[in-house]
Amino acid sequence: MITRRTFIAQAGLISAGLALAPQLLMAKTNKVAGLQLYTLRAQLPTDVKGVIAKVAQAGYKEVEVYGYSKEKGFWGLSPVEFKALLTQHGLTSPSGHYGMDQLLETGSMQEVDDAIAAAKVLGHTYVTMPYINIKFRKTAVDIKKIVEKVNLAAAHIKKAGLKMAYHNHDFELMPVEGVTLYEELLKGTKPNLVDFEMDLYWVVRAGNDPVKWFEKYPGRFTMVHVKDMDKQDNKLNTEVGSGSINFKQIFAKAKLAGVKHYIVEQENFKIDPYLSIAQSNKFLLDKLLS
Repeated sequence: MITRRTFIAQAGLISAGLALAPQLLMAKTNKVAGLQLYTLRAQLPTDVKGVIAKVAQAGYKEVEVYGYSKEKGFWGLSPVEFKALLTQHGLTSPSGHYGMDQLLETGSMQEVDDAIAAAKVLGHTYVTMPYINIKFRKTAVDIKKIVEKVNLAAAHIKKAGLKMAYHNHDFELMPVEGVTLYEELLKGTKPNLVDFEMDLYWVVRAGNDPVKWFEKYPGRFTMVHVKDMDKQDNKLNTEVGSGSINFKQIFAKAKLAGVKHYIVEQENFKIDPYLSIAQSNKFLLDKLLS
């Protein structure tokens, strides 16, 4: 028998459930795809506004920037102007790739400070180191120095209210005098200072299993580059879902890895780049993140 008290209690639970339902639905479908703008590096310099509009039309909600300089900004736009362009098209930017050669060469923080200034305007969470020139990583001693300087930069970035991230290629996984840069960075940096943006293509191309890295260093990989590998030529990319990388197996461990941002990147094309990025976005959202 349902008493008045029971009815009121049940009604209250139902009302609470209905109130929470939209939030639960949002939590279930909250994952969005980002695009590393380096994908469209051939188009951006001549038509930055048109490119950003087409990125939004392809269904992306986030972009990761690259190539910023204090003198030229983002393809001729200041950080404030570029932020306005992103906002106009409903885009946000959680991360940017910023060169840090000065840090590695002399210990100067000038490029890091320039990156921080731009990152704050764009609303980044991460200031990401995208690449390390071979001249800085020839010996095990070099690698030790890299880790030390990354730690210094990361502490500097944290003081500014941001977080440093590191993006890999394949060379970080190649032994140098008995050590690998990737392992040394993961071991030698603190989780509260440095996150990692795993480029899944480069890890697989180096003969490594991304999941094993997730299991060894859980929670460190807050971003992934979703870049597929051509089935005939592993030196080429292809649209997400059309290649040889088993993203479903990798993404099954995304929670363990700590992944918060899925960022598509493609460096070469066999079809129109805009068709390509739309296809990759659709596969990522419909088949991998649904």
